[in-house]
Amino acid sequence: MLQNTFCHVPMITVAAENALWNSGIHSWHDCVGLNPIALAPHKLRNLQRYVRQSFEELGRGNPNYFCSLLPSNQHWRLFREFRTSAAYLDIETTGLGDHATDHITTIALYDGTTITHYVHGQNLQQFPQDIRKFRILITYNGKCFDIPFIPRYFGLTLTAAQIDLRYVLRSLGYRGGLKGCERQIGVEREELEDVDGYFAVLLWNEFKRSGNRKALETLLAYNIADVVNLETLMVLAYNMKIRE
Repeated sequence: MLQNTFCHVPMITVAAENALWNSGIHSWHDCVGLNPIALAPHKLRNLQRYVRQSFEELGRGNPNYFCSLLPSNQHWRLFREFRTSAAYLDIETTGLGDHATDHITTIALYDGTTITHYVHGQNLQQFPQDIRKFRILITYNGKCFDIPFIPRYFGLTLTAAQIDLRYVLRSLGYRGGLKGCERQIGVEREELEDVDGYFAVLLWNEFKRSGNRKALETLLAYNIADVVNLETLMVLAYNMKIRE
């Protein structure tokens, strides 16, 4: 679907994109060298210039180019072209958002095949090296929480593009937190249904206080369930948007 959108082109509105589609111009390939509709000459030149640049950036495997031009609720369009270089990401912290005093407790990272988890005081410092190999990070509410938190905590720059499913799902009518959206769509967590972000903090505190491995295992299971379900929601949302 990335090659079917023109909304990343300045001056091409949703209405203009629909006009292109309705005139039979369904992809970038269809509009190069053509004047399919009554676009003003400067708009046509702009469209064709951006389409040529889009082919080049896609060939380079550069999702950041498109993320910088598309609104957040349109980032889902990158999924098919960049799925093999994407990772699903979720962090847990010692609190609920005070970046000055809180720290990361666990991170779950899932590339669609392999799950890797990181634990504070164990292997957390391996995360900055591992995250570099991904070109897209898929999160829920990551733009507001995970993605700002990580660079401050590790002192690194995240160069990967982002798909924040909160915006994509909201555009489909699903609102609330990650678990709330899961319930609305019909994705179940079974025995982890009652674990939430606040309980995750309590689990970490219990592990640190008493060394209770069961508390850590439950926290990691919750963290991992988040990233595994992110893939499920991403696929469902992508197909919903195509049907839409």
